[in-house]
Amino acid sequence: MCFCYDYIGTEELAHLEVVGTIVYQLTRDCGEKEIKESGFDAFYTEHGFGVYPQSAGGVPANAAALQSKGDPIADLYENLAAEQKARVTYEYLLNMVDDPEVSKPLQFLREREVVHFQRFGEALNYVRDHMNSRRIFYGSP
Repeated sequence: MCFCYDYIGTEELAHLEVVGTIVYQLTRDCGEKEIKESGFDAFYTEHGFGVYPQSAGGVPANAAALQSKGDPIADLYENLAAEQKARVTYEYLLNMVDDPEVSKPLQFLREREVVHFQRFGEALNYVRDHMNSRRIFYGSP
């Protein structure tokens, strides 16, 4: 099961890079007027055209959004919810895009969130099936 977490965690970091690269590609040729009119000026002032992961509200990517209770069932439900939130975010982005060069990578990322949700669901089923066995999970008496 650890492999599942490691693999998905690594892939999620790659998602940040893909989205950041899309933003870079969309803005790298913008002039001063376009930057100001689009509302991109605050980001540009801080980061230029650099890839810098942050939320739509300007909050930089950080560990504050991560949750961990140390209980496998609670943590897996948290992961399931996070994957659904990411899926919906990609769907909202796709609603605003008509450029195939942008929509195709976003569609791919959305599909990966669905796969991650499925893998976490499988892990949850595995943990539930073994909770009453003689196996001991961290945090269990």
